Amino acid sequence: MLPILGRAPTSCVGDLSGPELAEAAHRVARRLPPGARVAISGSDETARLIAFLGADLAGCASLLVDPEWPDPAAVLDDARPDVHLDADAALGEDLGTEVPVGDESTRFYLPTTSGSTGRPKVLVRSRGSWLRSFTALGVPLDARDRVLIPGPLSSSLFLFGALHALHCGADLRLLGRWSARAAAEAAREATAVHLVPAQLSALLAVLEHDGGESALRLVICGGAKVDPALEERLAEAIPGCRLVEYYGSAEQSLIAVRHDERLMPVVDVEVTGGRLRVRSDLAFDGYLECGELVPADSDGTGDRAVQRPDGSLEILGRAGAVIDTGARLVAAEAVEAVLREVDGVRDVVVAATPHPRFGALVTAVVEGEAPVRALRAHARERLHPAERPRRWLPVDALPRTSSGKPARAVIDERLTSGGTL
Repeated sequence: MLPILGRAPTSCVGDLSGPELAEAAHRVARRLPPGARVAISGSDETARLIAFLGADLAGCASLLVDPEWPDPAAVLDDARPDVHLDADAALGEDLGTEVPVGDESTRFYLPTTSGSTGRPKVLVRSRGSWLRSFTALGVPLDARDRVLIPGPLSSSLFLFGALHALHCGADLRLLGRWSARAAAEAAREATAVHLVPAQLSALLAVLEHDGGESALRLVICGGAKVDPALEERLAEAIPGCRLVEYYGSAEQSLIAVRHDERLMPVVDVEVTGGRLRVRSDLAFDGYLECGELVPADSDGTGDRAVQRPDGSLEILGRAGAVIDTGARLVAAEAVEAVLREVDGVRDVVVAATPHPRFGALVTAVVEGEAPVRALRAHARERLHPAERPRRWLPVDALPRTSSGKPARAVIDERLTSGGTL
């Protein structure tokens, strides 16, 4: 049996049957020292998934290496892995490791923060925290389902989706790298997909343009809030497809899930002074710094929020995502939400361009085909004068992290240095 899955897999991954997947994972496990930290690299996502499952069988904690990290050497220096495993290479010597090793408290995964706002941090997570998260998500899948994972497993969002699918006995389709057109093609057979809102928008754009069929009955969306306009597009493009939206973080795992109109907490939450705090048994164990565990000592999320009388949450965005311009504070994510209402906007990041007189200019970096004149008109109608962007930068594609989130740190650095977006 595979500890994180709780049983031997019955589902298929690509061309591998469940028994073939289990045997491949056992071959990896027998070649790893029990309880080691393992850094897994390689270009084949199925092979990387097998390596991850094998490491889990051996009670190891795995770091899935992402070549797009801004500073890979620094991440590896914090993780200090005992073993570097290239999933594309031939297996080494059989050590005869007896498996499975450990229990729910065993540390099985070394996720990293997304890197959207700076250098990724290395976290430590137990098996139990994710097994409980699978239950908290509240999404039933079974052997009739085929789950599409359209991004790299080095993103915890996509790894979570893959392991949840195997845990439920569903078949799995891994793309490895995001492509809206490849995702649309895979959606002809997939019944469920895990992605972020920007990817959902791009997937729908392909379906709307091509008029293609989709077997999707379930879209599971994390990483950012789904705008009402995007939800309406989903209902029109794929009638009857259900949307499940969740809010969480690499540190806290799931915090709240929306199955209908309300984003409901799945753990204990408290909003104090507009800041969201969380008490959860789904949370991580701490950070790794130069190989040493720094225990988690904060229940803060860094997000501003409102809790309604019915217990539901409205997430207002990062407390630090505020632009000081002309002695007025502008909430960047509130401006982004308004600009996404404009036809032709696929995604937008609102950031600060340094200015000698005003401190900073509110700058909108817009991905899509929306004309600037339409954006300006909508901003005049919906935003306070201080909130209206003074710089408009249309781009073909925003810089993104491997999970599909906008790489805000990259955008901030280029605006500050005058570099090209």
